[in-house]
Amino acid sequence: MSLANILWVDDEIESLQSQTKFLENKGYTVTTLTNGYDAIDYVKSNLVDVVLLDETMPGITGIETLTRIKAVNQQLPVVMITKNETENLMDEAIGSQISDYLIKPVNPNQVLLTLKKIIDNKRLVAERTVTAYQQQFRELFMALSSDPDYNQWMDIYRKLVYWELEMAKSDSPELQEVLQNQKNEANKEFFKYVSKNYLKWVNPKSMDSPIMSHSLFQFKILPHVEKGVPTIWLLIDNLRLDQWKAIQPIFAEIFRIAEEETFYSILPTATQYCRNAVFSGLMPLEIEKQHPSLWKNDEEEGGKNMHEEALFRGQLKRLRREEVKFSYNKILNNHEAQKLVDNAHNLLNYDLSIIVYNFVDMLSHARTELEVLKELASDETSYRSLTSSWFLHSPLYQALKKVADKKINLILSTDHGSVRVNTPYKVVGDKQTTSNLRYKHGRNLNYEARDVFAVRDPKEAGLPSPTVNSSFIFAKEDGYLCYPNNYNHYVNYYRNTFQHGGVSLEEMIIPVVRMTSK
Repeated sequence: MSLANILWVDDEIESLQSQTKFLENKGYTVTTLTNGYDAIDYVKSNLVDVVLLDETMPGITGIETLTRIKAVNQQLPVVMITKNETENLMDEAIGSQISDYLIKPVNPNQVLLTLKKIIDNKRLVAERTVTAYQQQFRELFMALSSDPDYNQWMDIYRKLVYWELEMAKSDSPELQEVLQNQKNEANKEFFKYVSKNYLKWVNPKSMDSPIMSHSLFQFKILPHVEKGVPTIWLLIDNLRLDQWKAIQPIFAEIFRIAEEETFYSILPTATQYCRNAVFSGLMPLEIEKQHPSLWKNDEEEGGKNMHEEALFRGQLKRLRREEVKFSYNKILNNHEAQKLVDNAHNLLNYDLSIIVYNFVDMLSHARTELEVLKELASDETSYRSLTSSWFLHSPLYQALKKVADKKINLILSTDHGSVRVNTPYKVVGDKQTTSNLRYKHGRNLNYEARDVFAVRDPKEAGLPSPTVNSSFIFAKEDGYLCYPNNYNHYVNYYRNTFQHGGVSLEEMIIPVVRMTSK
């Protein structure tokens, strides 16, 4: 069995036969090519563990080849082989993410040591990850079995996300399956926990509730708003905790991450409920009572999040902090995003600048509709990767870089997460029943009680009653609610898409992160 598949690209490969033979005798499989174009084509359709790449080749240079190989496979290790060690060349190569470089003429033992270092390092990282998770598996299992409270549930979910990201580095499908099963079990227990405790949390008289959408600003944002130091509050819509972890390293390059926490989204975990609660500081029922002209129920025509700035003014007034000078910026399309870049310096003129950035929400909804996005984000790993790639190339990142060298506070949060749905549940309702896949409300809902968290009196959950005798139901775990009409079509169409509105760790436990200038 081969130790690894090596691709060696050099226009003078004939003169390297002794080196390639040496590697083959050591147990490696070596494929040789003489130009960059063939190398790019080869890595597209063949398994390669390491590329040895000559820097000076006719046609397409080693640096250009490197860039194109990385576009095909970002994780593929590339060793640059060069005739000289000029500073500019190596800066360019290292900036393009080479794993190592060698100077010609190459010594066979040098090449062997480089390969061992790269390949063994990948293997050792994977083995350490597997061993560490095996050790913590039992701890997580015990935590799930010990009736965790809302703080312990946040800790459990943070650990599951940590291992999900770590496991992506290992090449152990069996262990990844074990982790997925543990995550499924966690979601099952979390659903029971929320069903039992949620109505107590949102009771206005409750003395023991987690920080939730409607208390986020008062307890997690406002304490850091100070005169003389501009605070930017960035709310990225529909951002899961694992997606934050995917973009965290990009933020860490330009900001110091001071505090990473989580909080709970209210139910339904849907934008018109959660985000209005965030900005108003009120549960939806109270918004309807105190600001009847600013609230619309699901079935009413018109935008449901059109008055966040007015609701926020109301919250400042209630908290007696009307002196806070703030700006409100809502980014719904690329044109508005570009304006944010052009006017980024204006963010420094306010005590608090709010940026609501809708891209991740648009991405998750578009993913349902567009087959190409279904392919790009077919699972959690690719969804994280897509989020990371988007942010790195987004106008939002450009805008933040413009103010990163100033003395500012940056607080990132979201309004809810999303979950990849796979289990259809049948629901029957009348014409007034809402069409959402993760929650529904209406008067005559018919469903299996075990499939949902049902709230017969919406007022108990801090929710308006659109009609008399209206009730809410929230899907559990990875379920989605489908009507009997054309059932199979909708089941197949929405399976394996990211949705929100229901009860899951991914939707309800979401990030709030405080950063400062470096």
